[in-house]
Amino acid sequence: MNIPIEHYLILSALLFCLGLLTVLTRRNTIVVLMGIELMLNAANINLIGFARNDTNHPAGQMFTLFVIVIAAASAAVALAIVLNVYDRYRTVNLDEINEMKH
Repeated sequence: MNIPIEHYLILSALLFCLGLLTVLTRRNTIVVLMGIELMLNAANINLIGFARNDTNHPAGQMFTLFVIVIAAASAAVALAIVLNVYDRYRTVNLDEINEMKH
């Protein structure tokens, strides 16, 4: 079964928009991090879609693995930062942390 590239691009655009909407509207730090991960996965779907379109070059799959590794590392660092912020301020709400800064 051969899936057209347009299907990959539409799915990727929808996931990216969903992730962007999550990042812009939510105030919980962990939910914002999940939105960022959703946007990175949308980029991965794009890379895989283009790699399946051109079977002679495995570059899309290599880039996808690279993005997955970077996303995992950034999620680990971000969660460590969230835990430290929670220990200090006793909240993960971005608005409350911003108000306590002043």
